[in-house]
Amino acid sequence: MTRSFLLATGLLFSAALTPLAAYAEQPANVGDAIMAASAYHDSGDYQHDFDTVIAQARHWVFERAPKVHKPAIVLDIDETTLSNWDEIRADNFGYIANGPCDSLPKGPCGAIAWEKSGRAPAFASTLALINEAEKNHVAVFFITGRYEDEREATARNLHLAGIKHWDGLDLRPMTSHGYAAHYKAPARAAIEAKGYTIIASIGDQPSDLADGHAEKGFLLPNPFYRVP
Repeated sequence: MTRSFLLATGLLFSAALTPLAAYAEQPANVGDAIMAASAYHDSGDYQHDFDTVIAQARHWVFERAPKVHKPAIVLDIDETTLSNWDEIRADNFGYIANGPCDSLPKGPCGAIAWEKSGRAPAFASTLALINEAEKNHVAVFFITGRYEDEREATARNLHLAGIKHWDGLDLRPMTSHGYAAHYKAPARAAIEAKGYTIIASIGDQPSDLADGHAEKGFLLPNPFYRVP
């Protein structure tokens, strides 16, 4: 057995033990991300961070509202106004569009069935902001990525969650596809065209706030899913 053979064998053995990261950068491990997102929610840090952003929005809204004509706020619905945590947890952070949702807390839970069931609770801090806005003559508009065929179920869910009044509820047209911002920004522009000043746009996705038509945007935490 020659020295060169031993050397070559040693190099091959060493290479076999070299971590894959040495060859190519890997994406984040999905299993680790699921555990981290669950811990973030269950520790209370998610709710704390969520409430902090809503408090910042509240401070801005009620400082700014008396200074503008027809002040308004725009809110997203899912993970902004209503919480889908029961469905998210049951599906282990996956998205299952179709099928029933009748075994909670076990999954699978079809997202459309869940939304149409009207069981999503409101975030307490968002509900308080909406109620205070109404008392202070600040118009409240919802712009959601839910499709138009969920209008009745969405309105029912808002009522059941304690939200009794709003000035507009925009849902995505059935023919609309692609990026959410391509629908949401024009919807805000249409509110402005009615003479309102949108002093705050509040949502959990960057696409909720993209392309302007609001004086300020407030991005809520959401490591659970992404809507481009």
